[in-house]
Amino acid sequence: MEKEEFLKRLETEIKILKLSEYTLRNYLDFNRQLLEHSKKLPEQIDINDVKSFLAYKMSDKASASNILFLSSIRFAYSNILSKDPTLGIKRPKKENKLPSVLTKEEVSKLFDSAENFKSNLMLKLLYSSGLRVSELVNLKPNNIDLDKNIGWVRVGKGKKDRMFILSEKISKKLKKFISKHGDWQFLFSKDKPLTTRNIQKIVQKAAQKAGINKEVHPHTLRHSFATHLLESGVDIRKIQVLLGHAAINTTMIYTHISTSELEKISNPLDSL
Repeated sequence: MEKEEFLKRLETEIKILKLSEYTLRNYLDFNRQLLEHSKKLPEQIDINDVKSFLAYKMSDKASASNILFLSSIRFAYSNILSKDPTLGIKRPKKENKLPSVLTKEEVSKLFDSAENFKSNLMLKLLYSSGLRVSELVNLKPNNIDLDKNIGWVRVGKGKKDRMFILSEKISKKLKKFISKHGDWQFLFSKDKPLTTRNIQKIVQKAAQKAGINKEVHPHTLRHSFATHLLESGVDIRKIQVLLGHAAINTTMIYTHISTSELEKISNPLDSL
């Protein structure tokens, strides 16, 4: 089987299972890279080819990237050729790296540094809702109830719908924006969703202009949303629902990030 036929069949398998665009892109990309690196046909790929790719192409990558690579290869070869060339390869432990979080002052600076009104609105919506960037670009005007300051993610991660909240400030601005673009199918685009890369560039440009010396991505605003809610006393289980986490353990990471409550604890030495 030639490389392109293999990749086309992989794309078909992914689409049948209705996996995300993120999964489609990464699975195709990793499988293409493995075949190009090995210079073999798909049927000839074995465990040594996979190990070679890991050693020479993935050695400087985070463990999460290595896990994703192995998952993409296992999925492709198990479903198309009924074999698993990753069998016997130990998966690296996932790193418990704490995500970057902005202070409220940094969030304000980021908003002020947006290039235009639309970019400012997207940044504020990401922060005020905790949406993933893939959810933002697929959001439609009828997914939002601006009178109640809520919205709905339709078929988000895990193929689930969920509610998200909006600030009153942004609801007023969104009303004006939507009325101005009444023929748009998506909230921020007319006929098809913006690319997630487009939003990443908007966030990174604003962060650079604001002089924020941290890694800032669209997901950083989601992390900041959750952390600031926790610091203001919102119950962790409510935050779990707003973020769309299937397990509370995923949300518990924000208890390690949030420090404001710890800073308020009186040190016992001071009371002696």
